[in-house]
Amino acid sequence: MTRIAHLEPYLSAAELKERYRSATNPHEARRWHLLWLIALSKTIKEAAAVLGINYDYARAIVKSYNQQGETAIHLKKQPPKKRPTHALLNTIQLEELRLSLAGESDDRGLWTGPKVALWMPKKSGENKSANKGVGNT
Repeated sequence: MTRIAHLEPYLSAAELKERYRSATNPHEARRWHLLWLIALSKTIKEAAAVLGINYDYARAIVKSYNQQGETAIHLKKQPPKKRPTHALLNTIQLEELRLSLAGESDDRGLWTGPKVALWMPKKSGENKSANKGVGNT
């Protein structure tokens, strides 16, 4: 017979259900749902199957919850990613591209990957030739 998972008594089943229903983030909602199902005497394996998540991931959520309480369920804010130093376009060029994509392409059709690929060297080439002219004066 499969063992029922143990949950530390931080929150009751009713409180877990309320956290699940009021969660605005879908990832957090899924974690609260998992804990609620386990509080209703489901096994981790059964609850994971209901939610369509990996058993090991579900087990890790239960373990984190038992160790840290509800703070383990909330998503930690990730620091914003920095642009790589080897990026093909600088910040100004990226903004130009964003504005260009909001309008029509040069041929008045829809933007496609190849059209963007043709657009990029035109803009990066313009900046390089402008920089060469400044240095020679």
